[in-house]
Amino acid sequence: MPATRIQYNKSAAVAEIADSFRNSAAALLTEYRGLSVGEITALRRALGAGTQYAVVKNTLTKIAASQAGVDGVEALLAGPTAIAFVEGDPVEAAKGLRDFARTHPLLVIKGGVLDGRPLSAVEINRLADLESREVLLAKLAGAMKGSLSQAVGLFAAPLTQVARLAVALRDVKAAAEPDPSEPDPSEPHPSKPDPSEPAPQTGADPSTEAAPAPGDPPTEGGSSETAPGQEPAEPAAATPDA
Repeated sequence: MPATRIQYNKSAAVAEIADSFRNSAAALLTEYRGLSVGEITALRRALGAGTQYAVVKNTLTKIAASQAGVDGVEALLAGPTAIAFVEGDPVEAAKGLRDFARTHPLLVIKGGVLDGRPLSAVEINRLADLESREVLLAKLAGAMKGSLSQAVGLFAAPLTQVARLAVALRDVKAAAEPDPSEPDPSEPHPSKPDPSEPAPQTGADPSTEAAPAPGDPPTEGGSSETAPGQEPAEPAAATPDA
């Protein structure tokens, strides 16, 4: 009967540790040799409500880690071991362990796992140097508040400012467009003839016009005046009708 009870307690402990591995975002392993019960209680308070600090047996923890599919903790299970199962912010838990270890050198950070990835003690200290989730959210809220304030100020601007902005944009657009009254430099100037075009004909060449020969009767529509020095021709006598 006692043996059965012991076996039952071991199975329950393994199942509980395995569930803690599965439900935690991080598991940070420590060695607590030399710490008093009061100091361990103070450490639990320093880690916060989102972290469960539990003293475990190494043999049972190896089995539980194997059942939970967690790698990288077997080599850390040597000596008295206590694990901080972090369900909240891993950065805050790492800060709590680091700060407590500074004032209580008997607490030794051995390593752990974060999102299934093994962590060394150095990496846990680097994790503690990061800003916590609350600080990052506060900075994000401040940045969003500043952006909203700028947007509200823009929407609340007087209409006169909007009108002046519209006029300025119109002037800039007008200055960028070419003036239609100014000649296009790519077209030839109207006062300068284009050398590629032939010269226009201004009139008939007088040297090409033939002068009428003396004594030739004037052409129809021509002049009836006689040339100087010539007598006018007598008209032919009319032939009486028979």
